[in-house]
Amino acid sequence: MFGWSDMPKLLFSFLIVIPLVSVIHQLGHSLMAIILGGKVDFTIGQGGTIFRWKKIKIKSIYFLHSFCIYEKLKYDNRFTHACVYAGGTVANVASILLVYGLIMLGVLSKNLFSYQFVYFSIYYIVFSLLPFEYSETSLSDGRAIYDALRYGKITCNPD
Repeated sequence: MFGWSDMPKLLFSFLIVIPLVSVIHQLGHSLMAIILGGKVDFTIGQGGTIFRWKKIKIKSIYFLHSFCIYEKLKYDNRFTHACVYAGGTVANVASILLVYGLIMLGVLSKNLFSYQFVYFSIYYIVFSLLPFEYSETSLSDGRAIYDALRYGKITCNPD
């Protein structure tokens, strides 16, 4: 049962692990867009901007949400946009494999961080790939991939 003694673990998850998984996910979208010749704006969090460097912004409520917006892919077609939408999932899978590899090599131990990191990364992968609309203007990665490949619809704001 959840008790006060579990609060440090909850705060660790909420303030460190989940934001890290989210940032890795968005970095995957960003890196894929950059590889395909796009320009990227990357934002971590919501609220007022507390730090800005070139096209990267960190907001005061850093743990709430991260997102990237891309434009002008050099290679501009259905497949390349689908690759950008899938980039977040690819980054999450790669980070899971990296954590497992480091554990197997003895560099990282099995601990609360590694357990929660893998758990929340899998959560991100599953729910980002479910094909649904968050709203009329925001799609899940799975829906954006589907729409790009099937209809050629492009949404420049992967979530």
